[in-house]
Amino acid sequence: MTELAGAILVYGANGYTGELCAREAAARGLAPILAGRRRAAIAALADELALPARAFPLDDPAAVAEGLAGVAAVLHCAGPFVHTARPMVDACLAAGVHYLDVTGEIEVFEAHFARDAEARARGVALLPGVGFDVVPSDALAARLAAALPDAARLDLAFAADGGSWSRGTLVTMIEGAARGSVIRRAGRYRPIRPGSLTRPIEFVAGRPRLAVAIPWGDLATAWRTTRIPDLTTWMGLGRRQLGALRWLGALRPLLGLAPLRRGLQALVRRAVTGPDAATRERARSLLWGRIESADGGALEARLVAPEGYRLTAAAAIECARRVAAGELAPGSWTPSLAFGARFVDTLAGVSVEEPAPPLAGNS
Repeated sequence: MTELAGAILVYGANGYTGELCAREAAARGLAPILAGRRRAAIAALADELALPARAFPLDDPAAVAEGLAGVAAVLHCAGPFVHTARPMVDACLAAGVHYLDVTGEIEVFEAHFARDAEARARGVALLPGVGFDVVPSDALAARLAAALPDAARLDLAFAADGGSWSRGTLVTMIEGAARGSVIRRAGRYRPIRPGSLTRPIEFVAGRPRLAVAIPWGDLATAWRTTRIPDLTTWMGLGRRQLGALRWLGALRPLLGLAPLRRGLQALVRRAVTGPDAATRERARSLLWGRIESADGGALEARLVAPEGYRLTAAAAIECARRVAAGELAPGSWTPSLAFGARFVDTLAGVSVEEPAPPLAGNS
């Protein structure tokens, strides 16, 4: 297949999420360039899907520049993005290539937003978080904020109804555990002890589930989307998972030691793959949001979506298609600021409960 100018390049296409994105694009009749660090790993998938392939490492600026030739937009899927995003963004800004990624890392979002003026000057759109992190939760944040404009507090939460994590997600979680947990108060990040803040959340009305505050990417993106000063992000989980999270938090000083952290990540890479096709088809993602005004008014909303990695592939490819087609102005964006709070409604399998007063007994 001939490479065309204006193409989408999927970097990290040999990884779990990158491969799902590549297959989603091929199924939609698109012809992205598949790329990554190792040629052999990329070539096998490219040959299967009859797609063009390129191989280049991110620590060689000249190689990255050559790899982006003829590309309109990069969909970056190779994390942890705290290590990989900067060199790719640098290359995209230098080459005038639009940039998207599937990060959920707060530090990475903030780094992208800090380059808004530079991106505008260079005519480049920066759109991080175009997967499960943070397309559906950002949509809830935007809808809730529109329904209660004087809001002072926003809570956003997600839970899995079935499913599991990929190796890349777990590797990133280990990386983030060394930095601890945060919430946002009065517009600023405030550290908390991992696993210390819990509450029941009704992801399904009338069925409360334990949730724990975690440093989810919406602490950066929902702030940029809504400017609501008090933000907390939550994950629904079981008691055993809460215990594991607290145990990981207790290891935080040790995880700051690079050899131990890398050893755990290497173990994950050897032992973990990710949910199989049947699980991705069967599982669901449940999201919930609550917004409160200073005078005590409150609204809640819920969203049901496909399994997280399945949603990521669909959302990321649609965002990349739109960006490559020139449908987004230069600058740094959140998904809902880029394409509207109802972009998520265009994705198959998504249903949204509009903001409404919480039922009696909800908190």
